[in-house]
Amino acid sequence: MSLVIAQDISLAYGKKVLFDEDNFTLGPRDRVGLVGANGTGKSSLMKIIAGASQPDGGTVQYSRRARAGYLPQEIAGLPEGTVVEAVMSTVPGRDSLESRLKDTEAALAASSDEEEQLELAQTLADLHAELDDFENRYGRHHAERILKGLGFKDADLSKPTQALSGGWRMRAALAGLLLQDPDLLLLDEPTNHLDVPTLAWFDGFLRRSNKAMVLISHDRDFLNRQINRVVSLEMEGVREYAGNYEDYKRQRAEEMVLLQARAEKVEQRRAELQSFIDRFGAKATKAKQAQSRAKMLAKLEKVQVLEERQTMKFRFPEVERSGRDVVLMEGITKRYGALTVYDGLNARLERGQRIAVVGANGAGKTTLLKMVAGELAPDSGKVTLGHNVVVGYYAQHHADKLDRRNTIIEEVRPLAADKPESYVRGVLGAFLFSGDDVDKPIGVLSGGERARVALAKLLLVPSNFLLMDEPTNHLDLDSSEMLIEALKLYGGTLLFVSHNRSFINNLCTHVWEVADGKLTSHPGNLDEYLYHQEQLRLAAEGADTGASNGKGAASTGPVSEKERKRLEAEARQRRSVVEGPIKKEIAKLEERIAKVEAEQKEREGQLADPVLYNDFARAKPLMDAHRTGKEELEDLYARWEAAQEKLAAAQA
Repeated sequence: MSLVIAQDISLAYGKKVLFDEDNFTLGPRDRVGLVGANGTGKSSLMKIIAGASQPDGGTVQYSRRARAGYLPQEIAGLPEGTVVEAVMSTVPGRDSLESRLKDTEAALAASSDEEEQLELAQTLADLHAELDDFENRYGRHHAERILKGLGFKDADLSKPTQALSGGWRMRAALAGLLLQDPDLLLLDEPTNHLDVPTLAWFDGFLRRSNKAMVLISHDRDFLNRQINRVVSLEMEGVREYAGNYEDYKRQRAEEMVLLQARAEKVEQRRAELQSFIDRFGAKATKAKQAQSRAKMLAKLEKVQVLEERQTMKFRFPEVERSGRDVVLMEGITKRYGALTVYDGLNARLERGQRIAVVGANGAGKTTLLKMVAGELAPDSGKVTLGHNVVVGYYAQHHADKLDRRNTIIEEVRPLAADKPESYVRGVLGAFLFSGDDVDKPIGVLSGGERARVALAKLLLVPSNFLLMDEPTNHLDLDSSEMLIEALKLYGGTLLFVSHNRSFINNLCTHVWEVADGKLTSHPGNLDEYLYHQEQLRLAAEGADTGASNGKGAASTGPVSEKERKRLEAEARQRRSVVEGPIKKEIAKLEERIAKVEAEQKEREGQLADPVLYNDFARAKPLMDAHRTGKEELEDLYARWEAAQEKLAAAQA
């Protein structure tokens, strides 16, 4: 049974057609990744599914009593009141239940009829039981647990929602959606305002859910862990693929190769037939064969090969070698009013290192990059750049650094005044600005287009020390992947802030953790850092347990790098032994589910034909097979859900 059925969806903006009578369905446990280049209509389609906007044509139908929860990229507002009250108030039904309870209490107090009083008392008892159940599922303790998971402190819960900044308002809106536990979650770039610790919690929360979801994300790792199906907005229309994002890329590539081979085979046959017709068409003795081949030629299929949208293709230029020490920070103190961000910070960054700065929002990640870039002076202490260091800075709010009155070419041309305009246009072409596009004013560009202009400016001024603050925020998935590949080949030193797990894991050699005014360096990538943090948490819990049992806990002291790697390898092996068979079971179930769903979809297409029912002998086995398939799907989904719960328990 489908949760959502979208039929004949059409949408256009002027001459640009986004959807042309496209169809798709969402099942009650579908975890769909909605992918496509910027401008292909991902957010527009999400709004249509959510009912926040209407298509030009077509319908979206939900199953009876199904509830959807929608998180757009930008939220309009939050309910008034404290943070926790606002989150609780988003759950539908609470106000109605409390109103009915109040009315029943008033009616009971005013009644003098004994029989009526008994009836009202029973109603009141039922309403209290209903309210208790409601509180158990959507009460304050659940709201607070979710808010704390999303990074809110105890003191934040009683703050008025009007006092929250944009990023924290988005988190509160997300908390409301998670508390509601709708049948379908619609999430448009939900990780944009989440720091790394919060992202880890959110990732785990979603993976434990068994509800349907449609997710837009530019984080490849996050997408892969969350989805079991892809709806892709391609040049030929809306396409669907089973599996995660990796499976989609593989299937898409295989499909392109097969279609290309088929098209070449057809063209070869076409050429052979045409050659015979051209050679013998005028000869009386061969006229009949020529006519036969002309008919064959007319009947040849037209193979539509898949087209790929253009993506960014660029490489960072070769850079001059800097000194061994790229930047040295000594005794850095930085305050904003009463808030101390850094207090006596010391750090050194060496040539060739690729360092990801992580920490909670407000810990000072952007402040650190601004001080290194020279855009912000520390209150005390010194930031020293090393020998022959040339800095390139990609700011988080890069749009503020672009002159909205300039055209694209006017914005970037002064950075390469010694180069011909053809060179500058070539660089812009690598970022998908060609022809008349370069004459567009900055002020009319989308967020993704402005991000590409900012990246183009980095290429025009070669630097051997790149500072990048959330560089993937406005890029689509393909562009994010292209940036990762370009930075892998970059010959300089990199210091960056990102919440994109795939971006960090592919690039960083060290993680700098910023917390409580201090900076702690951890070798390795983000997964290794998070694993190390988890081991510290478990060790602390073990120490607390030992102390509470009166046994105390022996101090393990600092662990050597070699010992840490050995312990992590052993832990990975133990996890693999426990989780491996469960993951294989899940993969087999998902493969079978995809096959049965495809068969059901084909049967549904046949059953939709009214002519079929004139031939009962043909219709009955089809109807029986559809009923059997439905029962098998229900069983498969139940087993898949049980396996997911088993995996979550094993991982916990």
